[in-house]
Amino acid sequence: MEKIEKLKKILKREKLDGYIISKNDEFFGEYIPDYNDRLNFISGFTGSYGMALILKDKNYLFVDGRYTLQAYNQSGKTFKIITIPDKMPSDILNGKKLSIGFDPNLFTEKSLFVFFGKNKFKLKPIFHNLIDEIWKRKIKKNNKKIYLLPNRAVSENSQFKINKISKYLKKKKSDFLFITASENNAWLLNIRGRDTKYSPIPYSYILIDKDKNIKFFCDLRKISSSLRKSFKKIKFLDLKVCAKTLLEIKNKKFIIDSNSCSFFFKSIIVKNNLILKSQDPIYFFKAIKGKKEIENIKKAHIYDGVALTKYLFWLKKNFHRKNITEISASQKLLQFRKKNKKFKFLSFPTISGTGPNGAIIHYKATKETDRKLRKGDIYLVDSGGQYEFGTTDVTRTISLKNCNKRIKDIFTRTLKGHIAVSNFKLKKNTSGSEIDFKARKYLKEVGLDYSHGTGHGVGYFLNVHEGPHAISKKNKINFQIGMIVSNEPGYYEKNKFGIRIENLIYVKGGKSKMAFENLTMAPIDKDLIIQEKLNKNEKNWLNNYHKTVFKNLRKSMNQTEALELEKACSAI
Repeated sequence: MEKIEKLKKILKREKLDGYIISKNDEFFGEYIPDYNDRLNFISGFTGSYGMALILKDKNYLFVDGRYTLQAYNQSGKTFKIITIPDKMPSDILNGKKLSIGFDPNLFTEKSLFVFFGKNKFKLKPIFHNLIDEIWKRKIKKNNKKIYLLPNRAVSENSQFKINKISKYLKKKKSDFLFITASENNAWLLNIRGRDTKYSPIPYSYILIDKDKNIKFFCDLRKISSSLRKSFKKIKFLDLKVCAKTLLEIKNKKFIIDSNSCSFFFKSIIVKNNLILKSQDPIYFFKAIKGKKEIENIKKAHIYDGVALTKYLFWLKKNFHRKNITEISASQKLLQFRKKNKKFKFLSFPTISGTGPNGAIIHYKATKETDRKLRKGDIYLVDSGGQYEFGTTDVTRTISLKNCNKRIKDIFTRTLKGHIAVSNFKLKKNTSGSEIDFKARKYLKEVGLDYSHGTGHGVGYFLNVHEGPHAISKKNKINFQIGMIVSNEPGYYEKNKFGIRIENLIYVKGGKSKMAFENLTMAPIDKDLIIQEKLNKNEKNWLNNYHKTVFKNLRKSMNQTEALELEKACSAI
């Protein structure tokens, strides 16, 4: 509360009625360094998505459905928690003549419009961050070098991709593309970095023109001489000169990324240039993985499946003998993953929740909430790894000798939805919104649902969440061969339990026929399935899936584990 009072004194000085605090930093990435997590500092909320609005008399924290419960637990005492899109910041401020400050480096024009729309209140850019005035911290920047992916890891070399962009710019009659999403820069040049904990991205901006001239803005300490040699034609510049460089360009046509080009940069470009109504094309190019990428991703999923499956066997055998908690369980899973030399680091913070904690969709166990795994409960583990080369994301819900018929019924309905997604007959114009409906069907029959999408795109040794495609109620992007998406229906009962079954799947096939194929290799817990509630096709799907899992994992198991795998993958 003391922090908020300090901030309110600054608002008075700045003649502001309120201030908005975003989760992201200036690179708009999914995961940010702790020293940039201003939202956590002011509110105590640790989720990956949210925004605070501090007014003179009230504090609001806006989150989506994944985080409502978590936000109440972490910040409910000092903040009114609001779930978007049910209610938006514009609804709170509607009709009020207020002056609301924001940091123009941390918001895009698009996000400001979505959340605040057009209204009587005035949004005022403040060019120094007000949280930084009250948050005195040591910023420990890492100097880990940006590196090049080997040719064996990519289907297209960087020159081919640069040519693709040049062609696109000429087609759109644009002079420049300003790429502000670091993961898109990583894709374009086939480079990776270590600027965030869970994604191998290099914090950077790229300015590329239609004639293939490239200016690469980054922390220059991260550029090795060998990287410079690999990109002789690229001009490497310090991040600090990016604004100045943009200011010098006049009377040109630009394409910018409305998802990650800050209000600050956009206002500089638009001063002297025309911004075209086109999106950064890299999102679409990046979503379609080539033959080499798919081969490598399949290998990564087998490595990951071995680690996860061994962990699940260990857990089932030991949870009632040893004192296993959510935190110690997730540490054990990390140990299993680390046994593989191709494993680099986690692709997101592991969600390890048992009993009521499983109902918190993006739960992260802390010392205060860390719960022991107990007989009779169910346990949800959602985790993933970054491998050389591939990104994984998998959820399994495990029975800890649970006998509850209702839980088993809900698990079976969730599985039926999962199978419906996997078996969905794809057409040329199939989008995620059509598939999402099928995933929820069996839960909805008994009046149940879940407040998150059914699936998100996944990067190639990049971000675990990427667009533009998804399986969700509103996503209209058509699926294409080479796209990867998660398949993760679930159900969450507040203060009781959570269920989710997640595999990654990809679109395979030829021009006339497309189908989803599973990438994830780990058994689904048969102890939670009411077998007679599955029809013949669903049983066939499960048996075929388990047959594939057994075939892929068998040789990596010891004698005891091989027997357990055989049992876990036996036909029903």
